[in-house]
Amino acid sequence: MHRRPGLSARLKLTLSYAGFLAVAGALLLAVVWMFLLRYVPDNSRGLLGISPNRYLLVHTFAPAAAVAMLFLLVFGLVGGWILAGRMLAPLTHITAAARMAGNGSLSHRIHMKGRQDEFRELSDAFDSMLEQLESHVAEQQRFAANASHELRTPLAISHALLDVARKDPTRDRGELIERLRAVNTRAIDLTEALLLLSRSDRGNFVRESVDLSLFAEEAAETLFRLAEQRGITLDVTGGATRTSGSAELLLRMVTNLVQNAVVHNLPGGGTVTVHTEAYGDTSLLRVENTGRRLPPELVPTLIEPFQRGTERVRTDEHAGVGLGLSIVHSIVRAHDGTLDLVPRPAGGLLVTVRLPGTT
Repeated sequence: MHRRPGLSARLKLTLSYAGFLAVAGALLLAVVWMFLLRYVPDNSRGLLGISPNRYLLVHTFAPAAAVAMLFLLVFGLVGGWILAGRMLAPLTHITAAARMAGNGSLSHRIHMKGRQDEFRELSDAFDSMLEQLESHVAEQQRFAANASHELRTPLAISHALLDVARKDPTRDRGELIERLRAVNTRAIDLTEALLLLSRSDRGNFVRESVDLSLFAEEAAETLFRLAEQRGITLDVTGGATRTSGSAELLLRMVTNLVQNAVVHNLPGGGTVTVHTEAYGDTSLLRVENTGRRLPPELVPTLIEPFQRGTERVRTDEHAGVGLGLSIVHSIVRAHDGTLDLVPRPAGGLLVTVRLPGTT
């Protein structure tokens, strides 16, 4: 943005210091005149016949006062310039860091030393912003790289299958078509998941009052057959739990959590419990499942895109695209909520979603 050149902040502060000092000196001289010189008689005998008269005092005091005022003005300019420089020195470091960040260097930190004041508070806030920006950019770069890799895989498989069909006309076309269909379906699912994740990250959706308990029942009904095939008991408990948000996104959030709890469970005899509850001005959704024990260091990575973890990778038709919990986390964040993942001591995972409640 083009701006007309103006005075620097240091020069403005210097002129302000010098101006205030000059005004203070002028007020001091005015006080001397009002409370001292005005009571000196203006006659040839002076005060009590022994002191000079007002005329002599004024002509003697005026040059000294002018010299004092000039000294105060020069002292105010020089001292103000030095003081302003010392006061504004932290801004120089902050400006340099901002320019480096503008050039793409987000790893630089100010780390301003000294006691807490306004400039240190601004510096700490700027460092925190740079840290968050660096983390966000790194996350986006990893996401782009992983998404490219995930999208390239089905395309490469489709290309290989088409080459086989072209080079080997005797091969069973039905098998190739079925495999192409499965690969294409996975690519479509991945693309739709990426679009949904992008939409929830932008937060451009219409909010309406919804009931999470109805979404829990709908998700359980949709996934009941899958749970029955795996020998998993699926229970939905709790009462009406209202919140404000996108019905489509919140339904997808609940469905992803329930599907994740069903798929990543025991081979048989497992359980999944979905509970909704309104607690004060907070709407709670808890999804708890049985399963293998999860290492504590693995749990925080589950919400990262394409981070499935070695113990959670599946090779069947419900392998997913590695974006289930990432989409959940993005939707919860877009609705001003929180997502907590806690490994159960006996195995499995307890997921708690807290959203702002509505009446």
